Amino acid sequence: MLDLYILETCPYCKKVMNFMDENNIEYNKIDTAEKQYEDALIQIGGKRQVPFLVDKDRNIQMYESDDIIEYVKTII
Repeated sequence: MLDLYILETCPYCKKVMNFMDENNIEYNKIDTAEKQYEDALIQIGGKRQVPFLVDKDRNIQMYESDDIIEYVKTII
């Protein structure tokens, strides 16, 4: 399962979420507006930047909306 760290107000996050929703890709949306999730994001990725994708099944972590979309295209 994919974990996607986002902020609802972030246009880059919306871009990734729209792509995933339009392609019926299941993912866990983790909103970093909540302090505990922001802290988890920083612990995992090292910075507050969103969107941030974590694919635990393939041991992949990445920032940048375009990179995330391109990666997701390879696994659908």
